[in-house]
Formats: sequence, C-alpha cells, structure tokens
Amino acid sequence: MSNILNQLNYYISGLYFPVIHVIDIIEILIIALMIYFCMVWIQRTRAYSLLKGFLVIVVFTVIAYMLQMSVILWIVSRLASVALLALFIIFQPELRKGLESLGTRNFLTSFFTSSDRSDTISDRTITEIVRAVNEMSEMRTGALIVIEQNILLTEYIETGIRLNADVSSQLLINIFEHNTPLHDGAVIMRGDQIVAATCYLPLSESSQLNKRYGTRHRAGLGISEASDSFTIIVSEETGRVSYAMMGNMTTGVASSNLREALHRLQKKGGKEKEEKRLRFRKGQINKNEE
Repeated sequence: MSNILNQLNYYISGLYFPVIHVIDIIEILIIALMIYFCMVWIQRTRAYSLLKGFLVIVVFTVIAYMLQMSVILWIVSRLASVALLALFIIFQPELRKGLESLGTRNFLTSFFTSSDRSDTISDRTITEIVRAVNEMSEMRTGALIVIEQNILLTEYIETGIRLNADVSSQLLINIFEHNTPLHDGAVIMRGDQIVAATCYLPLSESSQLNKRYGTRHRAGLGISEASDSFTIIVSEETGRVSYAMMGNMTTGVASSNLREALHRLQKKGGKEKEEKRLRFRKGQINKNEE
C-alpha cells in the first residue's frame, strides 16, 4: 500500500498545474469570440463552399500520409510553400469584405441579429410570387427574382435600391414594368420581404448555357453558382419561366411546377429553422443542468 501511495505521490508531484489569472480568462474569451465570429462569417459567405473544398484536400492528404503514398506526399510538400499565398488569393474578396465590415458600426450586432431574421417564405408569399410571375409571363415582361437562403447576399443588395417592402404581386409587376426606374436589374427577397431592387448580379461563365439565353438568364445562373439562393427568371422575348439553384437551371417551368419548387424551398427553410431552434433549446437545457 505504501508503494502505491509513493508512486501516486511521485506522479502527482510531476504534474504541472498552471496558475490561471483573470487576464488569462479574458484572453481565452477573446480568442473564443474571434473563432466564433470567423465561423459565422465563413458560414454566411461563399467562403464556406470554398473552405469545404479545401478541407476535402486536407482529408485526402491525411489519407495519403496514412497509406504512405510517397508521390502524392512529395507533390503536397512542394505545393505547401505556396498554399498559404493561394488561400489569400482565393479568399481575397471575402477577406476584403470582412475587413471592410470592421469599420462599420453594426459589425458586432450583425452576427446576432442575422440569426433571428425571418428567412422562410410563407404560403402567402408563394401565392403572390406565382401570381406575379404568371402575369409577367403572359405580358412578356422580363423579370429576375432572387430569394436569399443561408448565404447572405449583402454585397449584391448594396448594388441596388433598398425597399424593405412586403411581397405582393402588384409590387413585383410594377417593379419590372417597362420604362420604370426599378425595372433594370434583379429583385432580392429575404423571407417575406423585398429587400432591394435593381441589383447587379454576377454573370455565369458556364459554357453549357445555351447561347439563345441572354444576360438575364446568365445572371440568374451566376448568382445560383455563387450562393445557395433560388432565382426565378422570366424571359422578355418568349415569356418562358425558368428557375436556377445550385448552378442548375430548369427552363419552361409551369406555374404548378414553380409553386411546387417554392414549397420545397419553404419546407427546407422551415426544417433548418426548426433544427436551429432545437439546438438552441438543447444548449439552454445543458446550461441549466450545469
């Protein structure tokens, strides 16, 4: 018994217990907040998709190391020196946007207010959108309607004119009416609100897009490639309705198909919102148990 106590005493005496000061706790909290802000920022921008692709490369490299794939490891070791510079070049637009936001007053509040934003479209909004699209299709009025999802479209909203108005078929038709001040560009929606009009969108460089489609369709496909948004396009020449999502475009859409696609979008948004609510409640319960 004495030998066991001596061994235990020897082991404990060899352990190092650092002295924690108040400044250390503050430093840990600051680092935790920085990591949290970075994770939220990455999730709300296109950098999230790029980061997932980068993580795939990292996982592939780890597997190659475990299996001792010497050629792949040699290539990775030669490319590692320029990998950091490549990351700065790839994420340059997102990094610039993040640094610019540091100078705004609502930098901190934007992280907390965005989580409570109403990003799920209602049945009334779906009805109004379908009605407006049908009328614009019959009148051959060109339209470009972007419905924001998880990735914020703030940089594109800033290129247009803020409206922050409730969605209605009359308002959408009036916006895209010929020779009106707001008809040129795209409308961006967030939940049940039209956030902005006359917004400029990135054009798709896909070679698979049919040449008969013009700038409106290329812009609709471009924003779907750059984000997870849902975009509705009405052709001014033919009146045909199309929608684009995740880099794919569906053309010649009937009103019933459009309504069905919007309901799928609604269910997806509602499911994600419910999952966030459950995670929040679970965190609150864990805190209370502690």
